[in-house]
Amino acid sequence: MATCPECDAEIEVDEFDVDKGDQLSCPECGSNLEVVSLAPLELDLAPEDEDEEDDDDVDDDDLGDEEGDEEGDDDEEDTEEDEDWEE
Repeated sequence: MATCPECDAEIEVDEFDVDKGDQLSCPECGSNLEVVSLAPLELDLAPEDEDEEDDDDVDDDDLGDEEGDEEGDDDEEDTEEDEDWEE
């Protein structure tokens, strides 16, 4: 049995079902926890994935800019093609 470092709730975890580095959630407070030791079984607050959040923000911004540029180019090409058909 392990203890949540956030709310001190007793968490029933089978030592044989988890490995060091595994993540789980506290049923009492909902905190994301990480197994930091197996003997004795110890849990700590899981680190937040700041890198992934930053990557997502950057990717969204980059895609928005590229899509905007491509859409503008497509509109100009469509306009030129439309002009050819009208003549």
